[in-house]
Amino acid sequence: MISYMNLLFKNTFIAVLICLSTSVLAQTSWDSLSKEEQKVLQRFSDKWESMPEDRRLKLQRGAQRWQQMDPQQREQAKERLKKWKKMTPEQRQIARERYERFRQLSPEQKQRLREKREWYKNLPEEKRQAIRQRWQKMTPEQRQNIKNRWNNMSTEERNRIRDMTPEQRRSYIKNRQRNNSR
Repeated sequence: MISYMNLLFKNTFIAVLICLSTSVLAQTSWDSLSKEEQKVLQRFSDKWESMPEDRRLKLQRGAQRWQQMDPQQREQAKERLKKWKKMTPEQRQIARERYERFRQLSPEQKQRLREKREWYKNLPEEKRQAIRQRWQKMTPEQRQNIKNRWNNMSTEERNRIRDMTPEQRRSYIKNRQRNNSR
């Protein structure tokens, strides 16, 4: 009797698993996609059914996000994809690591970083280029020293520096360098 119950339980369990896996697969079959999703994912249509389920779900979620974007957001996404495709595997890995670090920031830190990025993007091209060149001319040690000094500042001091005009900031930095060299 016990072996019959075990056998019945095992068969029932297997049947349930088969039903569940079939229903999950049916959820992301090509025919289950909306016409809009199929249009966005057209280039995957011939290999859709042979793709792993998790890949199909990711692509479907991406298609849904794409449909919710306005034309400007879509254009930006296309540009980012072009840049991504041009990157080397090493550059992609660095980008993934930076993204992961960004994800771990607090909402306030993320917002501050977004604001800084926007500020930088709004600078005239010659100013951005001057900043990049100045950074690139620094040795890795100089760059690390700047990062360390910034990280060791109090929040009040950082905010005071952020609120300074560029001229005030330059003067402040020169004074600090003079004081540190003594």
